[in-house]
Amino acid sequence: MSHWSTMQERVTAYLTARRRLGYALRIEGEQLQRFTQFADARGHSGPITAQLALEWACASARSGPIGRARRLEVVRPFAKFCAAFEAETQIPPAGALGPAHRRLTPHIYTDEEIDQLLAGAGALTPARGLRPASMQCLLGLLAATGLRVSEALHLQRADVDLARGLLCVRQTKFCKSRYVPLHLTASAALSEYAQLREQRLPLSREPAFFLRDDGRPLGYAQALYAFHCIRTQLGWDRAPEGRPRLYDLRHTFACRRLLAWYQEGIDLACAVPLLSTYLGHVKVTDTYWYLTAIPALMSIAGERFERLAQSGGAEATP
Repeated sequence: MSHWSTMQERVTAYLTARRRLGYALRIEGEQLQRFTQFADARGHSGPITAQLALEWACASARSGPIGRARRLEVVRPFAKFCAAFEAETQIPPAGALGPAHRRLTPHIYTDEEIDQLLAGAGALTPARGLRPASMQCLLGLLAATGLRVSEALHLQRADVDLARGLLCVRQTKFCKSRYVPLHLTASAALSEYAQLREQRLPLSREPAFFLRDDGRPLGYAQALYAFHCIRTQLGWDRAPEGRPRLYDLRHTFACRRLLAWYQEGIDLACAVPLLSTYLGHVKVTDTYWYLTAIPALMSIAGERFERLAQSGGAEATP
């Protein structure tokens, strides 16, 4: 028997319990607050009902089928939590509004495209401002390390050890922290940017590593807008196979690393867990999500399968 009297109390209890377990639930928390407002506007009282959840999921005029299904998916674990304390709680059926996820085919950047991307960042305006250098360095870092965009943007100056070529990525997804070693060329690029940042903003005391022209931290919205400007300038918006995304740089890093290991003859059974740790994944299965079947990987897989078949099923070496 619960002591909750309002939907807000239920949401607060759920978010508190999940966040104590290490889940950030930033977007989900915002969605559940909207669910609370919706329930209050409808005059709803008492435990969650499946009808209330379905009505809220379908209430947004801007949401498409995937968006509506995702909204319902946010309510389901919340309802399961409440059901442990309120037997009258109704849990919305899974898949009631169709699939809630779809996997967009990632764009795997070529070396030439990464060069074009960096050149486009350098051509941003204002030409004498910090924005071109900040975006150029950010994009280069994403391509060189496979960091999540949020991880790169949240770096503090103290997190970037240029002497040892080491990044400290703090409290990211699932509240995990890790060290990310850098290639010498990446360390050199970060050092060059840091020197330019000090020249352009000598009085800044902002601890963030990536800054805007006004001395404030470079945020996700500004980085995404700049990326869209570069993509438009390069004509990639009209690509028939789909527009490249900022997050595709992470996919590109993972695929290219795997391809390099194949070519070097490295045992992938031992190497992939290392890649998973480097990328900050909790489970190695999360890493496989990034290993898109690019033609080069498919060619290698085909050759391995052919050798496997010819050997009568014996393990084939890459």
